[in-house]
Amino acid sequence: MSFGPPPSIYTQSTLAADGERRKRRRRLFGAVAAAVAVVLAAGGALVMSLGDDTSSAAPQAAAPAPDAIRQTTERTPASPEGRVVVDHYEEDLPKESDPSPRYAPGTWATGKVLAKGIGTRIVGVKIETGVDDTAWTLQLDGHLCATSGHVTVDGRTAVVVQPSKRKGTKDAGICDEVVFVDLNNGKKLWTAHMPSAREAYVTNTNLTLTKGVVAVAWGHGSVAYDMKSGERLWNSTTGARCVDKGFAGGGALLALEGCGAAPDTTYRVQRLDPRTGNPRWTYKVAAGVQDVYLPSADPPVLAVAAGDTLVTDLITLDGDDGGKLATIPMGGDAYDPRCGDRYFSAGFFGDLENCDGVVVGPDQVYVTSKDQAEIDQPENWIVAFDRTTGKTVGKLDGRPLEPVVPLRMSGDRLLVFRSSLSDIEPSAVEAWDPRTGKRTPYLLFGLPSDEEGELGDPTQSDIVVEQGRVFFAKRELAADDKHPKAAVLSVLGIGSTGER
Repeated sequence: MSFGPPPSIYTQSTLAADGERRKRRRRLFGAVAAAVAVVLAAGGALVMSLGDDTSSAAPQAAAPAPDAIRQTTERTPASPEGRVVVDHYEEDLPKESDPSPRYAPGTWATGKVLAKGIGTRIVGVKIETGVDDTAWTLQLDGHLCATSGHVTVDGRTAVVVQPSKRKGTKDAGICDEVVFVDLNNGKKLWTAHMPSAREAYVTNTNLTLTKGVVAVAWGHGSVAYDMKSGERLWNSTTGARCVDKGFAGGGALLALEGCGAAPDTTYRVQRLDPRTGNPRWTYKVAAGVQDVYLPSADPPVLAVAAGDTLVTDLITLDGDDGGKLATIPMGGDAYDPRCGDRYFSAGFFGDLENCDGVVVGPDQVYVTSKDQAEIDQPENWIVAFDRTTGKTVGKLDGRPLEPVVPLRMSGDRLLVFRSSLSDIEPSAVEAWDPRTGKRTPYLLFGLPSDEEGELGDPTQSDIVVEQGRVFFAKRELAADDKHPKAAVLSVLGIGSTGER
């Protein structure tokens, strides 16, 4: 289905500023540290539970290849008390009243650098207490069109760019340039021109990574590149009845294919050989499904909207043969998988893998509930479902006015962000083990009161946990109308006071 050529991504009238952005305000964390001290003093058992998450009896896995997709297991910090390690601001931004903010898709962290996509560039910021210091800036050939949260073991990722209009062509607004980047130093490793991508736009271009391969699809074609050389490995035939709508990557490569013209489009999901594009198995989605997301490729999990645009079910598949394992109903108003909720559901920057209310582990699927209206009840909760049977195996409650957000897996534990509006009790990143119900605090901290609503909302900001730190990065940036020259908080990073 063609979306048609949209105007520039910076002139989308449908994405009016929501009025919630605030002026720049730095917040001292002394009061937060005191609050953390109170919490720890009141919970000695909590402190005693801190320690290395790894078991000494567990066998050591072989080191992954540099071009494998990173899946880090976090260690519990020496101290859960948080401190600011990234405090980055941007200037020269559009006003809040401007219907076109500065879009900032893509957030990636390495051991020393936090990298952020902003408009037509990627900025690397040093992870260092008390310093807002840019390590490097990579200027791109045009606007960012698609990003992926996947990063290789050695710290590389890819983006799709909308180059400036080429003289003598009609390619204005086309997202047809792939750039492979080393996040450690900001170097552009290679650039590739996507073939036959005349209908690749910011609304329909999807990018992912799997071991050694970068794959892009735009609903009218697809292409895959070798990570090392940038050479084209394969591309799909345009004009076929079934076309690649998008890919999901990580430990495997899944393709979502749409067959036939709307409104009678049917879908199928294929696991592909990343080097050849040949299907290993095919799962046919039931007729009548209006939309499909792929929150996980390994193990494979589908989020489907049956008869509507809202997700109605999660479907788990066998990774070996694509056989259906279980259907997990989303229960109408019960669960909130948050698939495609970013950027007002406009499909910007690639949304096939983005279900911000779903995290998939080796054995469980974790889903958030919808927010609750009762003020004396938990704001929401996270339910763990057995991936094979679809049965409930655990539940993690938030607290009144303190919702919980599933972030990602860390080994066999779920990393969770719990926000707090209290001046006494801090926000937290915790690890939850659904087998035992144990909650282990990783970081306790505060967020700026005038920024917390946006920073803590996974549909508005990236929340990335990596190597003992948590980063909150806005996806849209705009200046306060009353203070248009003031710098605006872009990324806030929290590390442990026990970090050396």
